Amino acid sequence: MNPAAGVTVRRIAVTMAAFLSLGMANACGGGSGAKDPGPADVPEDVADPGSASDADEDVPAPLDVQPTDPGSADVPPADAIGETIDVPTEVAADVPGDTGTGVTIVPLFDLVRITSVGDQPNFQNARTTLHLDGPAAAVRLVLDLDTTCYPFTKRVTDPPPPGQNYPADCDAFDRNFETTIDDPAKDGDPPAIELVRAITPFGGPMHVEADVTDVLNGLAAGDHTVRIQIPTWSDGAGRITGSAGGWTVSAHLEVTPGPAPRKVLAVTPLWNGSLGAGDPPAPMTFEVPAGTTSARLEIRATGHGGATTTDPACHSNPAEEFCHRTHSWTVDGTVIGQKELWIDTCQPWCVPADWFNADGTHFAYCSLNPCGNPMSVAAPRANWCPGSVTDATVLDVPVLQAAGPHTFAFEVPGIAEGGIWRISAVYVAIGR
Repeated sequence: MNPAAGVTVRRIAVTMAAFLSLGMANACGGGSGAKDPGPADVPEDVADPGSASDADEDVPAPLDVQPTDPGSADVPPADAIGETIDVPTEVAADVPGDTGTGVTIVPLFDLVRITSVGDQPNFQNARTTLHLDGPAAAVRLVLDLDTTCYPFTKRVTDPPPPGQNYPADCDAFDRNFETTIDDPAKDGDPPAIELVRAITPFGGPMHVEADVTDVLNGLAAGDHTVRIQIPTWSDGAGRITGSAGGWTVSAHLEVTPGPAPRKVLAVTPLWNGSLGAGDPPAPMTFEVPAGTTSARLEIRATGHGGATTTDPACHSNPAEEFCHRTHSWTVDGTVIGQKELWIDTCQPWCVPADWFNADGTHFAYCSLNPCGNPMSVAAPRANWCPGSVTDATVLDVPVLQAAGPHTFAFEVPGIAEGGIWRISAVYVAIGR
């Protein structure tokens, strides 16, 4: 899956010069007295059936983490797609103001912890207020996701609690990672506008950049709420993920002052939610402004859930993570597009790496998804891969430029009972 136009995903690999102080048997967990049970089980023809945001996933077998004399074991080079960087133990705080290049940094989140513990702040999401002063020449959203799971050297200062396999605050799973603006405040309000749809890596860090110029230029000046949602879950026993797992998020806008590159006439959210089995949602209404010369619908959709099915359209369970589904979109009752949303392989997100212990033993893992079973990481999926941004499906047919009221509808036939598709839709109109 290639990043969408205007979206950059930096796959981060960590140089492991210090990891020899740990003795490990298998990625990614480890704890006092933990045994090495071997590779994670492979259900049916796909390893680790867990879907992003599904709390009942299985994860790779735990590590046996014990500090050891590093000895003379070789350290393999870090390897990643695109740019490879060392991940610092702390991310520098965003400093507001002009960077000296004409770009202004607008901080949103600074090392904010999104947690799986229900009575703590920022349970599964975090919010902040963004003040918009008016259009800009360019606006770029920058997101950084950090984790206590990786690099593995973090276990020296943050070891798993006794009897557990993971550091308590490590979330070893792949989770939905959604950034929105203007969430509804009450029933009847328009849905949130999705800025970026991503999936966290299996326990690894992530860097995302996305062009949000048109969307933010199309919103009214004033205060807006930005929300990051990661439905992280914990395992109280600390066996399959951390007992109080979570993620650390930083985010800012890079704003280039100047005239807007396009005259945005409307940014209209149409849908944002989970679609399950049964009837599709009712048609949604939207207005095409007079003077519209180009327009588009942006659809973001990914399949998830914990359903069990024998549907031949599904490679494995759970559905809908491993199911082929054709999405259909209509305007005013006429089909304007149909597409099967599916990723044939996630192999690019499993860059091979090895962990070397002082005694010469080692194991293989994916440097971009260090807590994932390699077979699972590389498996094809329902329009997403662990550690990736999901491209928007863009529809730009002529009817979207016809001034006046219209209806929009979509359907995804065949969704298994208990499976879901996370879907958002927004209409953007441009004039001269």
